[in-house]
Amino acid sequence: MIISTWNVNSVRQRLEHLLAYLKDVEPDVLCLQELKCMDEAFPRLEIESLGYNCAVHGQKTFNGVAILSKRPAEIRTGLPGDENDAHARYIEACVPHENGVVRVASIYLPNGNPVGTEKYPYKLAFMDRLIAHARELLKFEEPLVLAGDYNVIPGPRDCYDPAAWANDALFLPQTRERFRTLLNLGFTDALRAVTDEPNLYTFWDYQAGAWQKNLGIRIDHLLLSPQAADMLKGVTIDKDMRAREKPSDHVPIRVALG
Repeated sequence: MIISTWNVNSVRQRLEHLLAYLKDVEPDVLCLQELKCMDEAFPRLEIESLGYNCAVHGQKTFNGVAILSKRPAEIRTGLPGDENDAHARYIEACVPHENGVVRVASIYLPNGNPVGTEKYPYKLAFMDRLIAHARELLKFEEPLVLAGDYNVIPGPRDCYDPAAWANDALFLPQTRERFRTLLNLGFTDALRAVTDEPNLYTFWDYQAGAWQKNLGIRIDHLLLSPQAADMLKGVTIDKDMRAREKPSDHVPIRVALG
């Protein structure tokens, strides 16, 4: 079972790349973030023509998450804990597979910048809600994959220059502490379960030749429950997607579960 996650940075602008990815990689589940469109504007017909079911939680101009799956799935939208949060940043699916179900979440965590505004406390509060919800989900004792753009650089080896990010919301100690708290519930960072290699990135800024100079950061993650971690066969960063014409600034990352 292949589960991918990708911040597409506007699904309509990146539709050609998205369809090509679905055809080439054929993931069983693809989690998307930053759709930047309402549900009714999502390119459902084009994606369904490739054999995928679309679960969409959209928002005009900003945010938006989706789960595309080859099999019909039970869906819930929204992260519990704040009924006043109108941001479309969380969607969850129970996807059938041959041995039962795999629960998958597509998550778009807040960026949190600029630090010193209300955006950073919102980021931390969202992470606290995610930790609380993840703790409850673990009680099901089933394969669970929390996938998405976390806007968190876990450690120094996950960015080209730690000093350059020292005061950024993605790398502040409070941000990384909450990410570690999430992991310490019992989750496995899929990529770090298979390699300790530094300079493995999922995001390169559009500015200053970051892609050409490989000035990247790793902020897109797949966190696995113990049951999912036991199934892990491999992890792939689809880096070539960043070299395409008019790409997203993120690339997909995927796990193979057996």
